Amino acid sequence: MKYKQRNKAIILLADGTIFHGKSLGKEGSAFGEVCFNTGTTGYQEIFTDPSYYGQLMVTTNAHIGNYGTKEDEVESNDIKIAGLICKNFSFNYSRTAADASLEEFFEKHNTLAISDVDTRALVSYIRDNGAMNAVISTEVDNVEGLKKQLAEMPSMKGLELASKVSTKEPYFFGNENATYKISALDIGIKRSILKNLAERDCYIKVFPYNATFKDLETFNPDGYFLSNGPGDPAPLVEAQALAKEIIAQNKPLFGICLGHQVIALANGISTYKMHNGHRGINHPVKNLLTGKGEITSQNHGFAINREETEANPNVEITHVHLNDHTVAGIRLKDKNCFSVQYHPEASPGPNDSLYLFDQFIENIKK
Repeated sequence: MKYKQRNKAIILLADGTIFHGKSLGKEGSAFGEVCFNTGTTGYQEIFTDPSYYGQLMVTTNAHIGNYGTKEDEVESNDIKIAGLICKNFSFNYSRTAADASLEEFFEKHNTLAISDVDTRALVSYIRDNGAMNAVISTEVDNVEGLKKQLAEMPSMKGLELASKVSTKEPYFFGNENATYKISALDIGIKRSILKNLAERDCYIKVFPYNATFKDLETFNPDGYFLSNGPGDPAPLVEAQALAKEIIAQNKPLFGICLGHQVIALANGISTYKMHNGHRGINHPVKNLLTGKGEITSQNHGFAINREETEANPNVEITHVHLNDHTVAGIRLKDKNCFSVQYHPEASPGPNDSLYLFDQFIENIKK
């Protein structure tokens, strides 16, 4: 069993509250919005999900790192969370298929992590007081200095982050001889989404966050896709203009998470920052079109306005979150367009919602 000297560390919240822990080796400070994920597995997918860019992740599962890491289980090229906060960090792992330990993974990507934190108390505090900016740091004797830096951090509300994680140049994914061609807007896309489309006989061209309809149209696609991603959807005016144009042309359009919010904004429906958001792999959703329930994987801190959605004559609510009745899916009544707030590619998570990719293909066939 590995043992190493570990220094004291703190979590300083924007309201001045402090929680204590220990560093995992890397020294320094990491700033971000503190939030928590309730999933019991899938930590590697969570840490590499571009939707978590700029966030300090609290894992509610007591043990993190016990099954190591595997090269092909990433959702992007590197770790996207700003830092990790956990209870018990496993330096050793027992999974034979693993390539490396989680410690080595964090060292490779130069990411700060702290453990030995009372995560139950921290999560309870965030639940009551809401997601807020915070810093994790080994500079335990510099609290006042950290407070000053923290005060200068911008709020997640109004923050455009898609440009930080989007591809700089277009690229292709899948088999170029596939039946269907998809133009995808990368505002934080996960690899598992691309894999699911490729498995359904699609060849995808992925475009940067600020691409225009004319750009996407050059691929002569059969359908269009708007991805998940981090930050506030409201500043993404270029993506909203793109969505409006695709909808006006009545082209097949599918949006997930941030893409869902962009589609809503393109239809005059506003978005808002949630108290805590939804982050986990056990969120119950009801499909109002079929009456069936789904257990879903979710990761978002913003949502679309339900009252405005219900008042919009061109939009139908297709899915609702059963815990808080927020809008989990919509479709346009007279256009070939639908979107969901959650993650049907489910990495990590259950596969209840994979049918949505099949639905997109059916919409293309029509």
